[in-house]
Amino acid sequence: MTKLDLEQFLPYRLNRLSAAVSREFQSVYGPHHDLTTPEWRVLATLGQFGESSAKEIGRHSSMHKTKVSRAVRALEMRRWLRRRESEEDRREEILTLTAQGRRAYKDIVPKALDFEQRILRDLGPKAPALLAALARLEDVLLR
Repeated sequence: MTKLDLEQFLPYRLNRLSAAVSREFQSVYGPHHDLTTPEWRVLATLGQFGESSAKEIGRHSSMHKTKVSRAVRALEMRRWLRRRESEEDRREEILTLTAQGRRAYKDIVPKALDFEQRILRDLGPKAPALLAALARLEDVLLR
């Protein structure tokens, strides 16, 4: 029987790296803002795009609709986002950040960019090759 060497298997390695980066990155937004990863992803998506539906956020961030729904509810309870009925589809709601949500987003973004720069700096001259390989993987797998 052929065995799979997980430590060399690309999907396994990508998953482990993704989990490690996500865990490490949580130190940027978690302690000061008490956010979960799904809450951060919703906040970041709305911060980037201004407004969006929960369905679009799920698609953009590759999160299951129940995680998006819980994150939206939690951010709404904190008064960091608001909902309004979509004019195109009354079954859908459009989400936007409140002033409090925008302040939190503006506070986190510079720290997030510093986090990214530290990783790229640690990679040194190999960083551009990694970024190019990631772009190619996205082209192949997320078309």
